[in-house]
Amino acid sequence: MRLSEHTDVAAFRGYRRAFVLCAALGLAAGALGGPSAQTTPTPSASGRWVTTWATAQQLAPTRVAFGGREQPPPPPAHARIPATLADQTIRMIARLSIGGRRVRIRLSNALEKTPLQLGAAHVAIRSSGPSTVPASDRPLTFGGRSSIIVPPGVVVLSDPVELDVPARSELAISLYPPADTGPPTVHPDGLHTAYLAQGNATGRATLDVTATTTAYLWLSAIDVLAPMTAGTIVAFGDSITDGMGTTLDTDRAWASLLAAKLSTGRRTAALGVANVGLSGNRLLRHGFGVSALARFDRDVLGLAGVRWMIVLLGINDITFPALPGMPPTEAVTAEDLIWGLTQIVERAHVHGINVAGATILPVEGVSTYTESGEAIRQAVNQPRAQPLISRLSPWLVARVSWARFARLGPLCSLA
Repeated sequence: MRLSEHTDVAAFRGYRRAFVLCAALGLAAGALGGPSAQTTPTPSASGRWVTTWATAQQLAPTRVAFGGREQPPPPPAHARIPATLADQTIRMIARLSIGGRRVRIRLSNALEKTPLQLGAAHVAIRSSGPSTVPASDRPLTFGGRSSIIVPPGVVVLSDPVELDVPARSELAISLYPPADTGPPTVHPDGLHTAYLAQGNATGRATLDVTATTTAYLWLSAIDVLAPMTAGTIVAFGDSITDGMGTTLDTDRAWASLLAAKLSTGRRTAALGVANVGLSGNRLLRHGFGVSALARFDRDVLGLAGVRWMIVLLGINDITFPALPGMPPTEAVTAEDLIWGLTQIVERAHVHGINVAGATILPVEGVSTYTESGEAIRQAVNQPRAQPLISRLSPWLVARVSWARFARLGPLCSLA
C-alpha cells in the first residue's frame, strides 16, 4: 500500500507514534532478558558484526496485472532514478542506528540482468549535503580489490575499514561504475537525497553535483563492529515500514523513529534497527517486487547480528485483489495470511531470531477497501484465532488497540 495514495496521513502518523512507543516498551521490557539466540555469531577480538542500516531492493517486477497492465506503475517521478550510470559517481547518505569502530558495506546486483563493474568505492562521515568530513574518508576494497565485477544476482561484502562512527551518525557511501551499468538494482523509495557527479569523485570531500535521486542504488546494508551485547532488530514490512509518505531527508519512518527511541535508553542503546520495508510488498505473492516470503532469506537472514524482527505485513495481500484488472486467483483468506506469517516465524526461529507481530492497520475509506477485506484483517489480528501469535516470543509481542487509541491515546499490551 502506498500511503500517499491510499491513507489519511495524519491518522497514520498517530498510528506510527503509537506503534513506535509500543515496540520500544516491549523491547526495553524484555529484549535484553529474553531467550538467547540459537545461533552464536562469530566473535572477533573486539566485538561482533551487526547491521546498523539496511534497505530492500525491488528484486523483480510484478507478474500480476495492475489495472490491466503486466507491469506496475513506474517509480514516482520525484525519485529521479537514472536509467543507467556510466563514468559517474553516486554518493548515497545513510543514517546509522548504532555505532562502532569498524565499518563494512554490502552491495547487491539483484536484478540479474548484467554484471556490475565497480571501479571504486569509498565511505566517509557526512558533514552536510553531498559533502563529507575529509579526515573520515576511507577507500573500500572487496577481497583486497578496489575494482570488482559483481555478477548478476550476487551480494558482495566489502573488507572492513577502521572508522569510528557514532550512533545516529550519517555515512556517505560513494560508488563509481566506469562503464554503462544498465538498469541499476534499486530501492525506489529511499526518501534520502543521493548525489550524482561526473567521473570518479568517490574520494572527494565535495562534489560537483550533476543530478540527484532519492533512491538507493546497489547499496543494501552497512555493518559495524559493535560490542558482543549488540544486536539488530529487522523491520520487515511494506510501505508503512518503508516510510512512504514521510518527509524527504527527515528519517521519519517508524523504524527510524524506533532506532532514535532505542538509542536513548540505557538498556536498548546497543540495539540496531535495519529497515527492509518495501513499498507495495505482499506477504504471499509478488507485487512491487517479489513476495516477503521470497525475499526473507536475503533481506533478513542475510544481515549481520539479527536477534529480533518486527513483522508488519498483509494489508497489500488483502487490498490488492480489489484493484481493477486483478484476477480472482489473487484473493486471499485469513488462513492464507496466517499460514504465511507462521512460515516467517518458524523460519526465523530456526536461526534463533525472535519475532514480534504487529497489528495490520485499518484502511477504511481507501479505494481498495472492502467489507470482506476488513473481515480478513480483523481475523488475522485476533490473537486467539491464530497459532502465529501464540508462537511468538511472548515478551516481545506489542499490540495496539487502535479504537481505544483514537479516544485515549496509545495503549500497549504485551501478551
